[in-house]
Formats: sequence, C-alpha cells, structure tokens
Amino acid sequence: MHVYEAKGRPSFNPLIAHVPDLAAAEQIAVFDPRARKLAKAFWPGPLTIVAPFRKGAPVSELARAGLDTVAVRAPAHPLARALLRAFGRPLVAPSANRSGRPSPTTYADAVEETGSAAAVALKGGACKVGLETTVVALLEGPARLLRPGSVTREEIEALIGPLADADADAKRSPGRLSLHYAPDAPVRIDAEAPREGEAYLAFGPSDSPFNLSPTRDLAEAAANLFALLRAADRAHPKAIAVAPIPHEGLGEAINDRLRRAAGHVG
Repeated sequence: MHVYEAKGRPSFNPLIAHVPDLAAAEQIAVFDPRARKLAKAFWPGPLTIVAPFRKGAPVSELARAGLDTVAVRAPAHPLARALLRAFGRPLVAPSANRSGRPSPTTYADAVEETGSAAAVALKGGACKVGLETTVVALLEGPARLLRPGSVTREEIEALIGPLADADADAKRSPGRLSLHYAPDAPVRIDAEAPREGEAYLAFGPSDSPFNLSPTRDLAEAAANLFALLRAADRAHPKAIAVAPIPHEGLGEAINDRLRRAAGHVG
C-alpha cells in the first residue's frame, strides 16, 4: 500500500513483479509456450509478460489490483538483479515517478520525485533504454500488446505471430492512463516548429537546446525523452512542443508516451 501512497497511484493500476529469471517467473505465473519463447528471447530485459496468476504465489492481490493475472519481468540491470537475488522473492515495483508524471531516468530525478518516501535509494546510473517496458498479455486467445516499448511489435511478432491491440486486457497493464507521463507544461505533439513561448523538443538537426536526437536515431530519442521533457519543463515554458517522430519500430513506443503526455489517448 505504501507504494501506491508514495506515487499517488490509483489502486486499480497493477504493479509489475520483478524476478531474476524464467524459472522464478513460472513460480508466480502460468506461462504458455508463447510466453516462454518471449522470455527466453528477451529476458533479462525490458519486456513484461502478463499471464494467469499462479494461485498461492507470493504476489499480493493489492499489487495485482485484484486481477487474476500478474505482470512479471526479469530486469537486466546488474544492481536490480543483485537485489532480487538477495531478496529471494518477487519484488513488485513501478517507476519512481508520481502518478501521471514523466518517469525518472536518472537517480537525481527519481529522488526528486518520490525519494522522500523511500527508506533507501540505490544509485545505479542513468537508464539506458529510457522508456518503460513493453507489456504483452499472453492469456486465452491472441497475444495482445498492452504497452509498446523498446522490445518492438515487429520483434515480438517475428517470434509468436501477429499481436492484437489491448482492448479489454488494457486494465492488466500499468501505463495506460489517458493523461500520463505529463510535465506541468502542456505538451503539443507533431510540431514542425515552436510557437512563441514554447520549449521545443527537436528530432534531427536543430538549434534547440532540447534535442531528442540530432541524428534522428530512435534509440537515442527514447533514452532522452523523459529527461528532456523534465529539463524543458524546468524552464517554465508556455508549452512544450515536440517534433514529429516516425511511428515505426521504437517510434511506436515514443509516440505512445507523447500522446499520453499530451492527453491524446482516451
């Protein structure tokens, strides 16, 4: 309950259970062959799998938001893996932002957001990926993409076939609020140029001090996205304008976060 309170997070929004490996994941979730294939391909790494909850497993109903499923992943960061091995049980955790705010991708931003509620803060460096995990639901019926991330739709479909959209399973994933990842300043997306009083998140050659990627590299843009949203917001602009981002590959995840930051997802 303290996690929800620290973030101001609604209790209907489930948390992700973190484990060191596939064997530990199968102790709390019922994996089908598709889930095992994805875990073997992308774990440890930024992929979360939503699967049926294994009855009696040590993940509380509160952390699962009362659902009969559990979201689980094996992180790649050495510090996170060492913590999980030392703890010896699943560890539920969200991003360190206050609910609805841009996710912290540096230690300083994490401490600024919710550090006052933490008993201990572990310093592991800046996030390399910069976006929250891809979330895929593997239940009865087709696999569903609940949240795009750095493991792309194309990479997943190459292994298990076409992905359906979230639909009724959307509630099983975090990061689905219509206004989410939002700075204090309004966000205007697909902006070819800034208007007067706006900060501009550029993508490509630009004189803007806030450039997601001067070389139009989507991985670099993803890694920089939240840190630059926060930096631009600290300048107290009238609004934050963001350059158009291609929608293919990793661009799907970047655009998902930007649409939610702008409140454009219902």
